[in-house]
Amino acid sequence: MRHWTEELDDDADEPLVRPYTITGGRTTAGRDDLTLITLISLVTAQTPSGTDATAERHALQPEHRTVLRLCARRPVAVAEIAAELDLPVSVTKILIGDLIETGRVRARPPLAFAQNGALPDMTILEAVRNGLREL
Repeated sequence: MRHWTEELDDDADEPLVRPYTITGGRTTAGRDDLTLITLISLVTAQTPSGTDATAERHALQPEHRTVLRLCARRPVAVAEIAAELDLPVSVTKILIGDLIETGRVRARPPLAFAQNGALPDMTILEAVRNGLREL
């Protein structure tokens, strides 16, 4: 009987780390407010006194550090972060939830939905859709 790893290429670019390893075995995000278009931004508050910033930075997993790097310049959508990490959105939401809990990032809905809870104008969306179909 052959082991499932015998078919894997040793030089493959894809890591063998399973998503449940990255999330510490968690399979669902503890937050319901994270959607594909939720914007994640870096919190620029100072490190609390009495903590070692270097130790905190090393306590993060590489995926956490990548999320922080992505959000350093501008707010980034959850879907964009998942694509950059090359991880399922569900795993990405767990990682983002970790960073929100530690106060490193914050989540907010996109501005179009944040203003009075109004949806974007349907005529604009239809015009964009029609324009894309003509391409």
